[in-house]
Amino acid sequence: MKGFFFVLLVLFSVIFVAGCTNNAADSQTSDSGAETAKEVSIGYVLWDSEIASTNVLKTAYEQAGYDVELKAVDVGPLYQGLADGQVDMSIASWMPFTHASYWDTYGDDLVMVGRNLEGAKIGLVVPSYVTIDSIDEMNSVADKFDGKITGIEPGAGIMSATENAIEGYGLDYTLVASSSAGMAAELSGAYEAGDWVVVTGWTPHWMFVRFDMKYLEDPPGVYGGEEYIGSMARTGFKEESPEAYAILERFSWKTSDMESVMLAVEGGATVEDASQAWVDANPETVNYWING
Repeated sequence: MKGFFFVLLVLFSVIFVAGCTNNAADSQTSDSGAETAKEVSIGYVLWDSEIASTNVLKTAYEQAGYDVELKAVDVGPLYQGLADGQVDMSIASWMPFTHASYWDTYGDDLVMVGRNLEGAKIGLVVPSYVTIDSIDEMNSVADKFDGKITGIEPGAGIMSATENAIEGYGLDYTLVASSSAGMAAELSGAYEAGDWVVVTGWTPHWMFVRFDMKYLEDPPGVYGGEEYIGSMARTGFKEESPEAYAILERFSWKTSDMESVMLAVEGGATVEDASQAWVDANPETVNYWING
């Protein structure tokens, strides 16, 4: 009889240990055995489009129970940070043209998870009341534009493309570096006054919703064709955080979605409130991102 009870005790111990092991695999625990919060970090650049998308994804991750750290950097350090493992993910890769040089440099050391938005585009943008339609007409009206193109942050892919356009088209213009917000302010002031202005622009952007704008035609294709915005992750992130990776993998939305968040922010809402409002208005999409 004693031998029988000993066998039962051993079986109970094995079952108990196995149960603890399985539970530990489903949660993150500290060395002391206490459960820790799920955490992710998202890198992004300070463009209106990427501010909107990154904060919407942050809100979705928080709804899924994650603590989220946002890291705003220039585009070069963004790719380097992913390649070095300093940040978990980014949804701000403009491919296959705008960020091609960064991908050539860092692509072997990070993961392209997938496409989160189709139909993106970059180029030179003017109000529709401007009477030229092509970049190759710009020199004939340089005085109307004060001989300048208003750009964004130095080092951005669209800035490099514009430098190539100035050289390729032989434009008598100066590219004025600014910021995404500075470019938008310059455009808004000129538009309200009816002045001619040319800016480095991209789609999606709220300017195309608020103002009547057009891209200048680019016959040689200096700015490339249609692009997509990609989601990237550091090497090892999928293996270390499969649930968080799956959310990133499922994240995608449309141009109209992104522009609605950007427009709300431009209209005075905080990016946190605009993002939460979009998440609240699109529960089925967000539930799919989180749960599949």
